[in-house]
Amino acid sequence: MSFAIIHTRAAMGLNAPEVQVEVHLSQGLPALTIVGLPEAAVRESKDRVRSAILNSGFQFPNRRLTINLAPADIPKDGSRLDLPIALGILAASGQIPLEALHGWEFAGELSLSGALRPVRGGLVSSLHGGDQRLVLPLDSAREAAWAPAAQVFGAAHLLDVVAHLLGQPGGEGWQRIT
Repeated sequence: MSFAIIHTRAAMGLNAPEVQVEVHLSQGLPALTIVGLPEAAVRESKDRVRSAILNSGFQFPNRRLTINLAPADIPKDGSRLDLPIALGILAASGQIPLEALHGWEFAGELSLSGALRPVRGGLVSSLHGGDQRLVLPLDSAREAAWAPAAQVFGAAHLLDVVAHLLGQPGGEGWQRIT
């Protein structure tokens, strides 16, 4: 599979519109392009995501990567798209199965090591998430769990998220937050 869609949400005050992170791998010189009205912090995610993937023991594809943040007409800011972008790259490159991502939404900043850092807007995302299970950095997940019917999970590292999605025993870095 050379195409993946990951679900997340933008943080726009009290709104959290759904955003689809579409990742496509194609032939051509290695490059990574992000389209769909990304602001500076999102464009900078290229370097954070690449380092986090490599430092977590995964392969970064040596192909042309196009990442579309849809819908293109709403601005995307902050570093909350790092985790969905990384998971999209791993799914599009066949390192995790695409089916494992169904029914989940993701948000989180990645450090260069793959550790997850808190992001703003966790509570608003969980209020607008509907039936989706939401994965956030641990500190952000505790805030998001205040939503009455939310299914919120916290993770400390990219490896914790991938292990859970693959059905492998997670470490202390994965928690269901209630």
